[in-house]
Amino acid sequence: MPGSELTLASPGPDAATAAAFEALLAAVTEARPKDDLGPIRKAWEFAAQYHSGQLRVSGEPYLIHPLAVARILAEMKMDVVSIETGLLHDVVEDTSVTVADVLKHFGDEVASCVDGVTKLSKINFFSAEDRQAESYRKMLLAMTKDVRVIIVKLADRLHNMRTLGCLNEERRERIAKETLEIYAPIAHRLGMGKVRGELEDLAFQYLDPDAWADISHTIDNQRAANEEYLERMRRTVESELRREGVPARVEARVKRAYSVYQKLKKQKISLDQVYDLMALRIITDSVKNCYGALGVIHNEWRPIPGRIKDFIAIPRPNLYQSLHTSVVGPEGKHFEIQIRTEEMHRIAEEGIAAHWKYKEGRRGVQDDQRVAWLRQLVEWQQEMRDPGEFMSTLKVDLYPEEVYCFTPKGRVIALPAQASPVDFAYAVHTQVGTTCVGAKVNSRIVPLRYELQNGDVVDILTQTGHEPSKDWLSFVKTSRAKNKIKHIINANERERAIEIGQKYLEKEARRLGVQLARIQKNDLERVAAEYGLSKVEDLYASLGYGKFSARQVLQKSAPEQIAEEPVVVPAPYDPTAVSRKDDDAVITVHGVDDVMVYRAKCCNPIKGEAIVGYVTRGKGIAVHSKTCSNVQNLMYDSERKIEVDWARHASDSFPVRIVVHTDDRPGLLHQLTSILSDEKTNVRSLEAKTDISQTSDSALVEMTVDVRDKKQLEKLCSAMRRISGVRDVERIVNL
Repeated sequence: MPGSELTLASPGPDAATAAAFEALLAAVTEARPKDDLGPIRKAWEFAAQYHSGQLRVSGEPYLIHPLAVARILAEMKMDVVSIETGLLHDVVEDTSVTVADVLKHFGDEVASCVDGVTKLSKINFFSAEDRQAESYRKMLLAMTKDVRVIIVKLADRLHNMRTLGCLNEERRERIAKETLEIYAPIAHRLGMGKVRGELEDLAFQYLDPDAWADISHTIDNQRAANEEYLERMRRTVESELRREGVPARVEARVKRAYSVYQKLKKQKISLDQVYDLMALRIITDSVKNCYGALGVIHNEWRPIPGRIKDFIAIPRPNLYQSLHTSVVGPEGKHFEIQIRTEEMHRIAEEGIAAHWKYKEGRRGVQDDQRVAWLRQLVEWQQEMRDPGEFMSTLKVDLYPEEVYCFTPKGRVIALPAQASPVDFAYAVHTQVGTTCVGAKVNSRIVPLRYELQNGDVVDILTQTGHEPSKDWLSFVKTSRAKNKIKHIINANERERAIEIGQKYLEKEARRLGVQLARIQKNDLERVAAEYGLSKVEDLYASLGYGKFSARQVLQKSAPEQIAEEPVVVPAPYDPTAVSRKDDDAVITVHGVDDVMVYRAKCCNPIKGEAIVGYVTRGKGIAVHSKTCSNVQNLMYDSERKIEVDWARHASDSFPVRIVVHTDDRPGLLHQLTSILSDEKTNVRSLEAKTDISQTSDSALVEMTVDVRDKKQLEKLCSAMRRISGVRDVERIVNL
């Protein structure tokens, strides 16, 4: 039991786990020969005792997992505390052990790391989404104190992904999606390219097995020819560098499957049109020789315009440094070349783990720029209590910055792709963003919606007393900008809603002959509490937003003055009752009756997708997909959010627009319509045309079809992608 003496529980670890532990010790000794192995043995014995008898879904002893996690950490050359945490990371979550027990036996650092890695599974939450969001929040906060928490978590996730095949399809898909949306981007932001690459490919394998199989098959089929070609290029490059006196080693690699998939999706091309499957990497001894090697390459082969990137002069936010160029080689084949020093290569592969320092009680690399980004991210998320908003903005924040702009004084500001001058302004300072009235880019006045490009010099024009516009939410990309804008708009909207709510209650009281003066404040506070609100002002605000009926509030607060009767909830801005629509039959609203419900046209959600309701004044409740780009723009006021679900027995079909990007060849349209026929899918409209935006052999097939739910839509799209000549299938959400 927790707190007892450490003795191995009978029957103890089997021969396989014992051998795996000895292999772990050997790996630690090789990576860090001066470290004391005693604490690691102690952690192993503790884990073996409390995980004794537990099995993984695969049927193998559970101990295999913490051993594998610890081994991954050892290969990263992490310190003893990290290895101990790897061995103990599941004892609090999956056994009777508490954090206090870990603290007693292993000290503050290990206990803190184990606690940071542990999910909040033993606390009751309103929903699974709440639990997931709070677990992430807890992990992020722990990371800012000790970055080893996330390195252990990434090692844990990496081993889980390597063994994901043992789980059922639903769990595989959920874990793979979480990996692609959260953990792979975190690995990228921490500069851990090797871990990120493996996580992405493993997740891709389970999220789109057909596309993964097609791409892997093509890469494998071309592997021998590509490797032979790259080997010739490698020898040529080595020879040229040697002749010019540039010391270097040259590596060859083939593009990863997920990276190829992203290119196909972005450029709407087929696999045989991906010309940069191949790449060479030149690793030399100094920055000077990096640029020297670039000159040698461009002297030998013609560079492709627009494909030269200098991440040495301007490193990425995760401290990645390298020179990138793409050239046209022999036989007209395109290939990419990356040039970097040995230190840059180590950082590119291992990221923050490569910079690991541990001495005199200093916990890791807390002054590292990558951890500074993390601390800033946590600061932005602090006031965001809504789980859905927290998750969606977290995913946006984790994606890599792609645009590098400059202030007039030369300071570099890194922003997401398609960022606007408003994003730039908030990145400079909150006050600059709030008072922004215009912008100059490269000395020319541009609209605030302007999409910033690499190298732009941005000068923000401000005006004292100016406040942000609600319209800004439709084009800003950074969470910092969104959150600051929402905060100001929310405060203004709330004041207005409270005032409207009070007037609405007074008007209804006069109509019903209720004397408001006779209603005590504590009666209104009681009604507010019944609705889950903390104070009377919240009740007024909800009335102003149209979430509740003033008559209901009066019935609850002064039952002696008004008779109970069936209530219809009108919106305060619309005195006429609204009629119910067909969408009411497929969507249920939590805690609210007799209000019109409609699916938002901007995202056209279908059954099976996660949805959220938004109270729209005078129109009822708009239901959006949680992935809808407009959701975050609308949800600046969490009081308007309302929980909605798909009705269990709803059997309606939903119209969905699909666009198929294909080769322009005979017979392809017949193959597409055959799939629709096999699925007994009704086709509302269909149009095929040549795609003039692409090459001459490209075509577009646009159709609107009826589907029962998300699963049937995914089945249709997957079947279409398997047709030879189909480059991509995408859903157009707004009908």
